[in-house]
Amino acid sequence: MTKRVDGFLHEELTHDIIGAFYEVYNELGYGFLESVYAAALADILGSRGHTVSREVAICVHFRGREIAWQRLDMLVDKAVVLEIKSTHELPKTAPRQLFNYLKATRLEVGLLFHFGPEPKFFRLVSSNKR
Repeated sequence: MTKRVDGFLHEELTHDIIGAFYEVYNELGYGFLESVYAAALADILGSRGHTVSREVAICVHFRGREIAWQRLDMLVDKAVVLEIKSTHELPKTAPRQLFNYLKATRLEVGLLFHFGPEPKFFRLVSSNKR
């Protein structure tokens, strides 16, 4: 069962994660590799009592069979998928990549963090009926 607060799925959790994103960005700024930002986010979220898993393998199914594996950048509290980008410009394919991660799992909420010249985030929700 998922928790809805004021109509938003995992609102309190995503608020805390987004706050951690800005905390990391404000301290490190732009220019590091994605792995550096992921490590910093995991550190902050872990210190706040969240369960953080990095490089989580997920299986992609097709017609009821496993056909491929992909890796999520991060999973927080087994509920929210994080996709992290640190490129100068956010690739146009990044939101679709995150959406497909949600589609391949039973998870419904994802956050796309862009540690670019200016910090940006996007919240994606997928009603998974798998």
